[in-house]
Amino acid sequence: SFYEELVTHGILEPLTAPVEGMVAREGSRNYVAPQGISSVVKYYLEQSGAEVSYEQQVTHISLQDGRWEVSRKAGPPELFDVVILTLPVPQILQLQGDIVNIINESQKQQLESVSYSSRYALGLFYEAGTGIAVPWAAQYIADNPCIRFISIDNKKRNIESPEFGPSIVVHTTVTFGSEHLDSDPAEVQQIILSHLQRIVPSLPKPSSIKCHRWRYSQVTRAVPNCPGQMILHTQPLLICGGDGFTRSNFDGCIESAMSLAEAVKPHL
Repeated sequence: SFYEELVTHGILEPLTAPVEGMVAREGSRNYVAPQGISSVVKYYLEQSGAEVSYEQQVTHISLQDGRWEVSRKAGPPELFDVVILTLPVPQILQLQGDIVNIINESQKQQLESVSYSSRYALGLFYEAGTGIAVPWAAQYIADNPCIRFISIDNKKRNIESPEFGPSIVVHTTVTFGSEHLDSDPAEVQQIILSHLQRIVPSLPKPSSIKCHRWRYSQVTRAVPNCPGQMILHTQPLLICGGDGFTRSNFDGCIESAMSLAEAVKPHL
């Protein structure tokens, strides 16, 4: 039903563009978000009517007169009746305040067992009218120590237009990501570009490049034996969820969200 709704509203479309080297899992269907994956999040936020504050880095969570006092890097602390954490699991364990002692030893061990792959993503942006002469929209690379995936992103999303320049997204291998996790991003960018040049020598020079370090890319080991969420404190409710409690795909995110919603309902 989630897919049907998103397709009906044009947020998702079935993937029709050619993707070389993709492993087709039996019974699975692939979709693409023409306006980017953030459009899925924006759609649900609009549906919820929630007031959203961006770029607020939470640092401390503590109990204060039967409510949660949440402190952030900039600005005064705020009080909440319910707190739901969906950030990467290692970052939950980095939070300070009463939460440190509220997480019991068993839960801490479960949370510490979660692991993520790390990788770099490189974006190459071109002027309108630039031609990318390759027969595919995306390609998985099997035999390169640096690059795992290349996507002509506008072609993959089926939104090619003469008004907008094409863009290319490159994802590194997990091994390369972990080996260069703390390297200088400028150096990493040059290494990725040199490998890309060898794989696709016909690529034109981009007008701009952006290199992004993705420390928590995909969950490689989720919280074991978990129903998609974990209650850290009942009254007031402090609960955590996200793909670290299921798996890193849309189905995993929905599964955790449904589980969180059921657990939060009695506290509303």
